[in-house]
Amino acid sequence: MTVRPIRLYGDPVLRTPSEAVTGFDAAVRELVADLEDTVRVPGRAGVAAPQIGVGVRAFSYNVDGVVGHLINPVLSDLDGEQDDEEGCLSLPDLGFATPRAMSVTASGFDQDGKPVTIHGTGLLARALQHETDHLDGRLYIDTLTGDTRRQALRELRRLPRASA
Repeated sequence: MTVRPIRLYGDPVLRTPSEAVTGFDAAVRELVADLEDTVRVPGRAGVAAPQIGVGVRAFSYNVDGVVGHLINPVLSDLDGEQDDEEGCLSLPDLGFATPRAMSVTASGFDQDGKPVTIHGTGLLARALQHETDHLDGRLYIDTLTGDTRRQALRELRRLPRASA
């Protein structure tokens, strides 16, 4: 079991769009195993590869006791709205009401290169959107607006940052 350390806000890998996975080999299977081990830590709903320092389009999720992964995800069929509190392992101790779609479909591949489609609602939909954002170099705080965004930016200045 390999639980990898989480990269913190300020680490450039979190703001760099990830590269597509093009080969489904032992290295990809090892990455998926590490992502799934890392997301199994209690209190975690998702971990994207950039959060463990790997700039490829892969993430794991852990929602309602179901652990899985998706490689090269594409989101579609976003529907409805939810505005629950969201946090991020890379921004510890912060949480803000964040607008997301209530339901979403995520298509991609498993670690063996087989096509996978996941339909998520509620927390799973939120996790799929959050982790896909990570793969695009976006953090949830980027979606905030108005007073909530101003408060988030104030609190961000107090967070420990990754050393350059």
